[in-house]
Amino acid sequence: MAAGKPKKKNPRLASGRKRARQDVKLNAANTSLRSKYRTAVKNVEKAAATGDKAKTAEAFSKAQSIIDTVADKQIFHKNKAARDKSRLAARVKTLATAA
Repeated sequence: MAAGKPKKKNPRLASGRKRARQDVKLNAANTSLRSKYRTAVKNVEKAAATGDKAKTAEAFSKAQSIIDTVADKQIFHKNKAARDKSRLAARVKTLATAA
């Protein structure tokens, strides 16, 4: 047999069943936001790798908004978001000063 995740038992209480339904929705929303976050960071890094200052700055400004949203909703810790923004800002700054 396939060794996947163990099958979850159905909760007996109505409140437990409702909580399980809510968890599915919240998990989907959090997964979507986490994916947006990672995509935004990758877009800035790709733009920085090409060396295009304008494209990098635009991608960074979009990424900042997404990173702040994810931190506000506590998908990632606020310090991780700040650290990632700081690192991306440093990449953008070095690109701007190099040219």
